[in-house]
Amino acid sequence: MNISRRKFFTMAGASATGAVLLSPLQAFYAKPVIAAGPYGNLVTDPNGVLDLPSGFTYRRLSETGQTMNDGYKVPGGHDGMGAFAGSNGNTILIRNHELTSTSSNGLSAPNSSKYNSAARGGCTKLVVNSSRNLVDHRGVLAGTLRNCAGGSTPSDSWLSCEETFETNNGKKHGYVFEVPSSATTFVNPVPLTAMGRFNHEAAAVDPNTGYIYMTEDRGDGLFYRFVPNQSNNLSAGGLLYALKITGSSGVNTATGFPVNTPKAVEWVQINNPDPTSDTVRTEGYNKGAARFSGGEGIFYGNNYVYFTCKSGGSSGDGQIWRYSPSNNTVELYIEPNNSGILDNPDNLVIFPNRDIFLCEDGDGTDYILGITSSGSLYKFAKNALNTSEFAGVCFSPDGQTMFVNIQSPGITFAIWGPW
Repeated sequence: MNISRRKFFTMAGASATGAVLLSPLQAFYAKPVIAAGPYGNLVTDPNGVLDLPSGFTYRRLSETGQTMNDGYKVPGGHDGMGAFAGSNGNTILIRNHELTSTSSNGLSAPNSSKYNSAARGGCTKLVVNSSRNLVDHRGVLAGTLRNCAGGSTPSDSWLSCEETFETNNGKKHGYVFEVPSSATTFVNPVPLTAMGRFNHEAAAVDPNTGYIYMTEDRGDGLFYRFVPNQSNNLSAGGLLYALKITGSSGVNTATGFPVNTPKAVEWVQINNPDPTSDTVRTEGYNKGAARFSGGEGIFYGNNYVYFTCKSGGSSGDGQIWRYSPSNNTVELYIEPNNSGILDNPDNLVIFPNRDIFLCEDGDGTDYILGITSSGSLYKFAKNALNTSEFAGVCFSPDGQTMFVNIQSPGITFAIWGPW
């Protein structure tokens, strides 16, 4: 999401060492903060782009305005991204571009390949070799709007989510589109209407069931589960549900929700997932579904579905939640209520068998944050270039390279070091 809607919050003072001082209430809600993190302090980048811990290196891979292998220009609005195993040790990245019909740096493609000839968003594909050099990039999905985040599937495809409910040029938007990582040209853009028409943000697949969990980027958005008729064929349809906290109808989870207290849930069915009016969340709320404040990134790992709410908490600085499919419970995992600790969390990923990494989309300087298995937070990377958000954090299949975007001016990075 490229527009911060965080409420203003007056932070507590800082000590001479730079440690954030918390009020008793903030300390109650906050997880432990590791000042330097397990990788050490950030080192100032002499090039003024990315500050990283000692021993870590970055490379700029694909930037807005460069000419791709298909002859078109790299579009802007770099956002959500997924990583897949390619041939010969290559990593394939499918990258979203959160662009509108009026974006000056939109994704160009033949009109015959576009879902909507007037829309300028979509996806590009990058191929990065084992030496972390870009060997190919090209367009693979065109004619969509505000492709914000999404999620990878066990079928090696990328689910690209439109964060809009716009009707443009006679075409309805607000859908999920699937892009195979094997695509070598623009795919046939088919909206997966059964997965709902709403302000989609991100998606995560539970590999044990094939169920797909989705967030909605609205202040009163819901948390969804899609049960496909065929796990390997999402165009075959399925049923859409919204999460309801058992025994509590229509809970607003933005404030006053207990931390680290799993709550039993049930799922209410959305009977009209593809409405002409923006009513999906209204239908769910009328059936008792819980409201989440600005649903953003989501990722399955460590037997949980973790997801972020960028404007949750009494300060509006954000929350991190986790849903347990095995226990069918939801839990508010982290809510510091302090922008010096967590400032509008967005996309997230789980490092193989270890920490969570998430992107900030706050009002000032943004960081990539790490979260240990105990819930402690630390700063792993700083955007030293500008105040644009980080987005699309993901790891190569071998876990040795982090890929991430700075949304504007649109730069994709490879980061590696002593993981």
